[in-house]
Amino acid sequence: MPTERFQFTGSEGQQLAAALDTPDGEVRAYALFAHCFTCGKDGLAAKRIAVALSAKGIAVLRFDFTGLGSSEGDFANSTFSSNVADLVRAADHLRKAYNAPTLLIGHSLGGAAVLAAAHEIPDAKAVVTIAAPSDPAHVTGHFADSIEKIRKDGQAEVSLAGRPFTIKREFLEDVAEHNLIGHVAGLHKALLVMHAPTDDTVGIDNATRIFVAAKHPKSFISLAGA
Repeated sequence: MPTERFQFTGSEGQQLAAALDTPDGEVRAYALFAHCFTCGKDGLAAKRIAVALSAKGIAVLRFDFTGLGSSEGDFANSTFSSNVADLVRAADHLRKAYNAPTLLIGHSLGGAAVLAAAHEIPDAKAVVTIAAPSDPAHVTGHFADSIEKIRKDGQAEVSLAGRPFTIKREFLEDVAEHNLIGHVAGLHKALLVMHAPTDDTVGIDNATRIFVAAKHPKSFISLAGA
């Protein structure tokens, strides 16, 4: 599986690190992958999905959101809205340099981001979510004990997956403004919702809400034992 690494300009002008995994043979289609909150393009989920799709003839663009991995910028200044905007920029780059993405895939908060970005990527015909929350504000549960301090002081350092990150008040305000279910109801693209029933980070009720909100062709896969 050949992998091309490069950078493209994100929504705030920073250079974002990207990797395009391509099949050994003919490219049947292009996909765009969004990683989970504070993860990165080189995480196991991103790489395994890219390998599996490449084996089926689908090229996959994965990239690090602002301030994560090898991308420029400060994570503390990023928001859910900036992630959505970076996804649109990634789709624009893919469209100009190769071909437009017809498939959008997102893991966890990245799943919420592709649902929110889908209406701005008209070429996409299908969206896949993996363990995605039905409300972006769900992610604040990871640092619930620090929310009062963030609101009072404007920011706070929190520990996420054993690493320190600064979360600002602007992030809290931004995620609270998004009506993700409204985006799902107006998606008008094929939708595949994948979720483990034993997920204790993002409960499977989130997948149910996304599935019910969709008013178009959709599928729900419960990953038993995942």
